[in-house]
Amino acid sequence: MSDAGPLRTPPLASGPHGSAALRPLLGTVLDALAAGGRARGGPLPAGGPETVAARVVEILGDVLPEQGDPEALPVLVHALAEGAADPAEPLCAAHLHCPPLAVATAADLAVSALNPSLDSWDQAPAASALEAAVTRALAHAAGLADALVTTGGTESNQLALLLAREAYGGSVRLVHGANAHHSLPRAAWLLGLPDPVVVPAAGGTLDLAALDEALTTLSGPLLVAATAGTTDAGLIDPLPEIAGLCTAHGARLHIDAAYGGGLLFSDRHRDRLAGLEAAHTVTLDLHKLGWQPVAAGLLAVARPRELAVLHRHADYLNADDDTEAGLPDLLDRSLRTTRRPDVLKIAVTLKSLGRTGLGALVDQVCARAREFAALVREHPGFELYDRPVISTVLFRPADAADDAVAAVRRRLLHEGRAVLGRARLDGRLWLKATLLNPHTRPDDLVQLLKLVEEGTLG
Repeated sequence: MSDAGPLRTPPLASGPHGSAALRPLLGTVLDALAAGGRARGGPLPAGGPETVAARVVEILGDVLPEQGDPEALPVLVHALAEGAADPAEPLCAAHLHCPPLAVATAADLAVSALNPSLDSWDQAPAASALEAAVTRALAHAAGLADALVTTGGTESNQLALLLAREAYGGSVRLVHGANAHHSLPRAAWLLGLPDPVVVPAAGGTLDLAALDEALTTLSGPLLVAATAGTTDAGLIDPLPEIAGLCTAHGARLHIDAAYGGGLLFSDRHRDRLAGLEAAHTVTLDLHKLGWQPVAAGLLAVARPRELAVLHRHADYLNADDDTEAGLPDLLDRSLRTTRRPDVLKIAVTLKSLGRTGLGALVDQVCARAREFAALVREHPGFELYDRPVISTVLFRPADAADDAVAAVRRRLLHEGRAVLGRARLDGRLWLKATLLNPHTRPDDLVQLLKLVEEGTLG
């Protein structure tokens, strides 16, 4: 027998003593986050992948030691923060990776503590009612009837194709623009559908004449996928015209608005989404232009009855007599079984900020994108791709070769000075600044452009 004595049972996050157990740990986490951010000293750690990986392995040590380490929480949180690409840093502007709101993150803590699972009512009584109300409200904001919560745009797009396939009796042909998100053709492959028809994207948006020709030529059930906010440039397809072509040719319409859907909150920008209400399904994603912690995706649907194809029976979750007695059946609300109520942080954000507050954030980042584009346009050493439609700006050093554009991006990453994305459009490589941080200021934009200029000269 060991001389160490009996092991102490670790405290739980919820229950009668949960709050008391969590309170000091939260202070520890917050202190470690702050210290790690100071140690990083910029938008991401310097040194590149090998240096960061070596540091993590060194700090981690034995992953599963014989005896536990009481300092594991502060040490590993510090390591994560020190090695993070922090989207709250103004010079971290590469991807559709938003800095989450504090109120949403705090709400997410409650979900982690209570750990409900939305696969049966008796595991999540309040959460299931909250999800039903919030998803309907968001669907109505998009002009549709209901919505499912998903892990993001990829799952939403896959669900959209699944619903289309089942609505047409087992098969459908996907038609999408060359500008579409990669998850759409991937979903067609996963679902065993025919190879998609790819329509050219003239100037970055779906070409209407080419779409009309494709729909005229093709036969059989067709699903057209349009995009409201492309990943590369934030462009929006001509949605009303695409909807008109779908109606004329009897095709089903899906709109991937994972990025652009957040414009619905803004009085100034929501008109850019005209035509959204004509879709059968719409992908939304509030961990992009909604400032939510990952994950916060949705699939809005015009015909809620189509969700019945997701239904499955499992006696331990939705027994017939329980359902007849009034217990809600949740197995037609997702492809997943166990799933956390990501809707809470969304609900708290919507209620806390209101449409006006969220719209102001949307307007802020769109305005910053226009300001950055103006800086690029006025600088003789840079070339601007085009005026931003949402909050993405594509630019490049003037007269630079593509390999030089790629090199300056990697140099800034390796030095830990700035995080920029990349996009290939019109046969050339562009640097991509995706501005999703409402706290970014004009001076930050000037600094970002100066860093790229210095990196190009260096």
